Amino acid sequence: MGERTFAEDVKQLGYGAGQILQGEGILAITKAVLQSGVSYIGGYPGAPVSHLLDVMGDANEPLLKPMGIYFEASGSEAAAAALLGASLNYPMRGVVTWKSVVGTNVASDALSHVASAGVVGGALIVIGEDYGEGASILQERTHSVALKSSLPLLDPRNSLSAFAHFVEEGFNLSEVCGQPVLFSIRIRAAHMRGTLVCKDNIPPKISMRSRIDHAVFNIEKINLPPFTYAMEAQKFEHRLPAAQRYIHEHGFNEHRPGAEESIGIVMQGGLYNTTARALALLGAADLYGASPVPLLILNAIHPLVPEELCGFLRGKRRVLVVEEGMPNYIEQQLKALAHDERLSVEIHGKDLFGQYGELVPYVVVSGLKKFLTMHEAATVPGADVERRFEALTAHRAKLGAILPTPVAKRPPTFCTGCPERPVFSAMKILRTKQPEVGDTHVSADIGCHSFGTQAPFNVGNTILGYGMGLSSSNAVAPLFGKRVVSVMGDGGFWHNGLTNGVANAVFNKQDSVLVILENFYTSATGQQHNPSTGKNARNEPTTMTIPQALRGLGVTWIKTVNPYRIGEMLGTLRRALTTREGGLKVIIARGECQLERQRRERPLIRKKTERGERVSQPKFGVDPDVCTGDHSCMRVNGCPSLTLRDNPDPLRDDPIAHVDASCVGCGVCGEVAHAAVLCPSFYEVKTISNPGPWERLVGRVRMRVIGALAGA
Repeated sequence: MGERTFAEDVKQLGYGAGQILQGEGILAITKAVLQSGVSYIGGYPGAPVSHLLDVMGDANEPLLKPMGIYFEASGSEAAAAALLGASLNYPMRGVVTWKSVVGTNVASDALSHVASAGVVGGALIVIGEDYGEGASILQERTHSVALKSSLPLLDPRNSLSAFAHFVEEGFNLSEVCGQPVLFSIRIRAAHMRGTLVCKDNIPPKISMRSRIDHAVFNIEKINLPPFTYAMEAQKFEHRLPAAQRYIHEHGFNEHRPGAEESIGIVMQGGLYNTTARALALLGAADLYGASPVPLLILNAIHPLVPEELCGFLRGKRRVLVVEEGMPNYIEQQLKALAHDERLSVEIHGKDLFGQYGELVPYVVVSGLKKFLTMHEAATVPGADVERRFEALTAHRAKLGAILPTPVAKRPPTFCTGCPERPVFSAMKILRTKQPEVGDTHVSADIGCHSFGTQAPFNVGNTILGYGMGLSSSNAVAPLFGKRVVSVMGDGGFWHNGLTNGVANAVFNKQDSVLVILENFYTSATGQQHNPSTGKNARNEPTTMTIPQALRGLGVTWIKTVNPYRIGEMLGTLRRALTTREGGLKVIIARGECQLERQRRERPLIRKKTERGERVSQPKFGVDPDVCTGDHSCMRVNGCPSLTLRDNPDPLRDDPIAHVDASCVGCGVCGEVAHAAVLCPSFYEVKTISNPGPWERLVGRVRMRVIGALAGA
């Protein structure tokens, strides 16, 4: 399961006290979870926390089972959040994980209920903060969720030892304040490499080897009036004050004093590394982060501790808040505290960094330069800061002269041989060749197939959530002049599309078309198992199928097609859009994720070749003498292996199509050319390793005949 093997990582998860773990930040978090005595682990994959679930899946047999820890790859983020219900009445520690903010939105119902009732056992939620330039989702932050539900939110300084420390402290904090604790980690931090001095793993007190002996019932844990009113009072009278006391007494937030008395910087813990490096570049810190400017590093960004903040603000003329995303909650709270305490301090933040976006190094350096040169500080000469900043950014003017206009954006695209790409080729061909049938509204969905909205296909009018493609077309379908099409993957189908999509459409008698792209994995997050895989994350066989689920909901028009056969895909789409039969019509385009297939087959092929066994592999190419150079094949194909090369004909200037060495032999290029009635320049050859005597003889004869005909 997953993009790669985690055998070495699993070995390190078993390390004992004093041993040194080497790996990524998310691995340190995973190790700290096992060092905290958890009873259960669950979650839903997504950047940047998929690694946690993948490692736990591989560690289930050798490590988790012997410790009695329950592990599951949950069906959705909501299912993962509901696991925390185990900690409501029982002193069980548990951790769940998902990608935010979309995953947190899905989990919000169960999460709100757990936050209202409160927990007895420590509950930690590892949030993958998929935000910024490397993100693949909506640009929102988890901070608002923590405020809404009164949940402590940790945003620790980026080092493996800090991650492990705050995971362990997160469980303690949860038990002290009776609330689940959010632990936020960014993409770059999750994959940052380093070392961690390990501790022994702690077997849970309650586990599959030491079970609960009686049920605990507490009516005050049931989220029904009048208890919900008392729960709200508990949050603000007891739980949040208890969290603030624990955060303060155990030094979660780091105050690093400096010689400079007039200014200071407050920052989220997760932004410390970038801020410290930027200060060093501007001459306001050394390489180890020691600075004359006082720093307050907030490893816990909710709840904030007023006495810590006021103590830092007092006596200063100006303070800068390094906070990522909007709204700027920390900056607002600091300004409110300064006003209430009548402190004469200027507080800056978004006015210097900009209102939105990731605080990448250039943005941080620019904002710090503005702050440090606003007024002359005793220990940080403004002229020196200006000089260093100009030296750091001098290259930008040169780049502007070389590239007067921005480089064109390069949209993401499907992998070579992807079985989902030919579906969009078929949809585009139908739209262009038969617009009276195929030019209709298309509701796209989350997943690899969302690339179909990009060039060269541009198929998909909306994307509104994972598994929500069909639901998002329900209001369009009855008001459109023809049937509309919705698209979702098998991951989205099992996550949300079965209930909120198919059940909703059947219940409301929708007459539309649904295309389900079944590639047997939740592929966009790294080929994790889903019910279509046939096995769960613990490698236990399952018997769930999409056709069975559809029939169980009353869908009768169901067609399964091979997406690599473009003609078959075209015909099935045409029938679905034109049939007189009403109701929901479902096309299942079934083809295994090519990445996973190649990972499985290439090692086998390599071993066969090394053993001297015969191996035949198809490859496709373009005949340069036939190709006209109009590139229509690319406009309806989009395969990364289909590119351009110089035209060998000296009388023709246009470059011709070319299939490079990354071709996996799926055959879609030729299928598309045939279905779209394009030029017949594509050909298929078979490369044979370790051919037999007869094949060698035939090969020599062919070469001589071809040479003779060519006049060679």
